[in-house]
Amino acid sequence: MSDQLIRFIRDYYATNEFIPLHAPVFPGREKEYVADTIESTVVSSVGKYVDRFEHNMAAYTGSQRAVATVNGTTALHISLKLAGVERGDLVITQPLTFVATCNAIAYCNAEPVFVDVDRNTLGLSATALETWLEENASLDADGVCRTRADNKVIRACVPMHTFGHPADLDGLGAVANRWNIALVEDAAESLGSLYKGRHTGTFGALGTLSFNGNKIMTTGGGGMILASEELAARAKHLTTTAKKPHDFEYIHDEVGYNYRMPNLNAALGCAQLEQLEAFIDKKRALAAAYEEYLSGTALEFIKEPENCRSNYWLNAVICEDKADRDELLETTNKQGVMTRPIWALMNHLSMYKNCRKGELSYAEFLEERVVNLPSSVLPK
Repeated sequence: MSDQLIRFIRDYYATNEFIPLHAPVFPGREKEYVADTIESTVVSSVGKYVDRFEHNMAAYTGSQRAVATVNGTTALHISLKLAGVERGDLVITQPLTFVATCNAIAYCNAEPVFVDVDRNTLGLSATALETWLEENASLDADGVCRTRADNKVIRACVPMHTFGHPADLDGLGAVANRWNIALVEDAAESLGSLYKGRHTGTFGALGTLSFNGNKIMTTGGGGMILASEELAARAKHLTTTAKKPHDFEYIHDEVGYNYRMPNLNAALGCAQLEQLEAFIDKKRALAAAYEEYLSGTALEFIKEPENCRSNYWLNAVICEDKADRDELLETTNKQGVMTRPIWALMNHLSMYKNCRKGELSYAEFLEERVVNLPSSVLPK
């Protein structure tokens, strides 16, 4: 099966050269906008392209406002702070995620709690979330969600839209509302993905995006906070070293963060965003080709959830078992076709191994079986 899949991928990309997992493409006005920024000498953390990128991203996603940051992790860090996460709080998330999700929680001196994912979305399970809360938490007299065992505040939950597939946002939102915890979406991988016609990252109190070099569109490095006008204003202040406006004085009114996106990166982002829908069309065509080719084989192609539009950032398959997964990874990579396993579960990493967790059967099943296939946008 591996050799036939390699031939299919090589035929699709029309090359016998090395095929990366996900490479950026720059077919639009990227050079023009970046050159304009260099010529202006305004290349750092302020400039017309930062403003334009934020405005255009808010319009694209339907968010009230968007705030650009230096990367997706910083966007999530600030979003958690704005959601009220404090030292010693608990934040519920999924173990099947990239490590940045948990690192942002740790930056707040809070502790992640791991509950299971849904098999069909690979994202945080509303059922597992509800089950863990019912077994471990209650609302106090002030309506604050706390653990019954040690009275810890459960401040937020963070679903991650894995590989661009939207999580169960209706279910997660309902559970979060019942338990009075903030929903903060890690939409780093799901730019352009829609849940029932609405963009991911706009359902919770805040949402975050990433524009790393391997994402569906890139600014080289960069992130974005999606929020209401009020929370976005606070985000802009905190990410700009909490500096108060003044013609010449340096006045900072709280501990702030130098998390601003440079104008140079934003220029690249403006050009990439102009082509995002074309990128999504090509990626969905690739996903359809994979799905058709893999139909009836031992590899289960992971499809977008019902009533959703996935950007299919990374195409993925579920192997029959870990041995088959390992064989596929070894054979493809030896032959110059890059594939990758899904991440190790966060509760298997040394720094998070002692965190609280629920029953994680689906996450453990997927950890041993999921493989990502080449997913780059065709350059032509």
